[in-house]
Amino acid sequence: MKKLFRKIHLWLSVPFGIFITLICFSGAMIVFEKEVTELFRHDLYYVKEIKEKPLPIDSLMQMVSATLPDSVAVTGVTVSPDAGRTWQVSLSNPRRASLYVNPYTGEVTGRGERLPFFDTMFHLHRWMLGSSTGFGKLLVGISTLMLIVILITGILMWLTNKHKPLKKSLAISFSKGWPRFWHDLHVAGGIYATIFLLALALTGLTWSFSWYRTGFYGMFGVESSAERHGDSRAQDGKSAIERNGHKREHGNRERNHKGMRGERIMQSEQKNITEYRARHGRGRRGRLYHEEDGTSRFAYWQEIHDELAKMYPGYRQITLSEGTASVVPSGRNSLRAGDRFDFDTWSGKITGNTPYADQDKSTHVRSAVYTVHVGSWGGLLTRIVTFLAALLGTTLPLTGYYLWIRRLLGRSRNKH
Repeated sequence: MKKLFRKIHLWLSVPFGIFITLICFSGAMIVFEKEVTELFRHDLYYVKEIKEKPLPIDSLMQMVSATLPDSVAVTGVTVSPDAGRTWQVSLSNPRRASLYVNPYTGEVTGRGERLPFFDTMFHLHRWMLGSSTGFGKLLVGISTLMLIVILITGILMWLTNKHKPLKKSLAISFSKGWPRFWHDLHVAGGIYATIFLLALALTGLTWSFSWYRTGFYGMFGVESSAERHGDSRAQDGKSAIERNGHKREHGNRERNHKGMRGERIMQSEQKNITEYRARHGRGRRGRLYHEEDGTSRFAYWQEIHDELAKMYPGYRQITLSEGTASVVPSGRNSLRAGDRFDFDTWSGKITGNTPYADQDKSTHVRSAVYTVHVGSWGGLLTRIVTFLAALLGTTLPLTGYYLWIRRLLGRSRNKH
């Protein structure tokens, strides 16, 4: 059996080894992308001067909106508890676009985008520098599948080797010449990195093949993200319409009981609209005000933020959008593991709360897949381990090529 495992291990490694090296290397490079980017673009993520108090969120969002073209709207904001950091403002277009803004002055410090090096590494890791639907994506997927088989056969070769004790297999010699060093690095490095590389490969394949994603998520009793996106667009749209309709009805009932105070508020808001139109034109009205009554779309965001900040002292971040909010409490390693809140955009009252622990199973599984793949599930320590495992994964095909070529040359010399 050992000879069979060796042949499978070799003849899959030879054609796919170079691609596995590129995938592992690029993956290692983006493990600490956030930290490196913040180091090189400090002016984007940090303010120059910390003032006593940030601007009200509604005023800040309207200032940002005034800098955008008519086709782009503010859809949300992510607030950091760090007084020295800028806030991230999400935009409607293009997809996942965002700006960073100084919360004390309203100054837009720049766009949220990858540094050229990390952009190259990301495209190399996902698509071999090709497109998201082209041959490069298929090549990455096939190479990752082959990596799983190579790792498994490598372990089986080691387990069936009765002539080499465990202690020697795990040792790397630095004093017996380069050939011995490369051999030990290949064997011991593979043993050290196999479990982590298998975890990275098994989770990474969910982004490569829909059939694998369906089966993988199905093992945990949930639908894949692609299926959910495909099935839920109409349902989500319907629920959103019903939810907004309920909010309008609820808001109208409340405003009917406000009497003269409500009329004064409406007059004030109408004055704001008139002044804004005079400065910027009618085309921007829908971005900043509700068409039904002229109230600001961001009117209660500050109140919701303040209420959630009291509920979660020491929070990692708070994200606000129209009618919803998310809080990542301190101590959670994943920024995707947020507690969700719904609030009435007409009254500013919180109407629902879904802690992360009570959210649907598919949310937990997708979050777990992502955090395992990027190594963030255990905090900084597991990210360092993931980085080192990916670097070892980079060396395994190269040392394997070295040993294979050296063996071929040795056989050639023996024949002559």
